[in-house]
Amino acid sequence: MTGAFVPGAFVRHPGQPDWGYGQIQSVIGDRITVNFEHAGKRLINGAIIDLDLLDGPPVSGSPEQD
Repeated sequence: MTGAFVPGAFVRHPGQPDWGYGQIQSVIGDRITVNFEHAGKRLINGAIIDLDLLDGPPVSGSPEQD
């Protein structure tokens, strides 16, 4: 489902936790471009991958950042 995803939102890829958090850059149809903390820019097919939507950016020093 791509309707909940908007540019600027923060997400995680459930199958790639080592990528860290990502910020959505664009959404075109089911194609979601995300800039991940440890993996760079990735094109995600939202029809196949259900990204985890975060409430906001991770706080510096939190376990997500370590």
